[in-house]
Amino acid sequence: MIKYEEGSGNVYADLGLPNAEEMLVKAQLAVKITQIIQAREWTQQEAAKVLNMTQPMLSNIMRGRFRGISQAKMLECLAKLGRDVQIVVGPARETNHAGRVEVVFAA
Repeated sequence: MIKYEEGSGNVYADLGLPNAEEMLVKAQLAVKITQIIQAREWTQQEAAKVLNMTQPMLSNIMRGRFRGISQAKMLECLAKLGRDVQIVVGPARETNHAGRVEVVFAA
């Protein structure tokens, strides 16, 4: 029998990496940016111009190499790609538990 361990839903946390929650959010944003660019059949050069960034920086985002690129920059990219971006702060949780950050894409 093959033994396996069920993941938490965050591969970065499962690997014990620092800033796992932030990395998961950035990965989700990068996937959405990539999907939009590919759906529009833009080259990286065309997309980089629209996003006001260099092609190598965009290439890194699209390949999942987004360390050094802020979440704010990625949200700005989505807005430049015509997406509405909303940040919702929910009600307080129990005082001894940290809140969570998640990305939800509307249909």
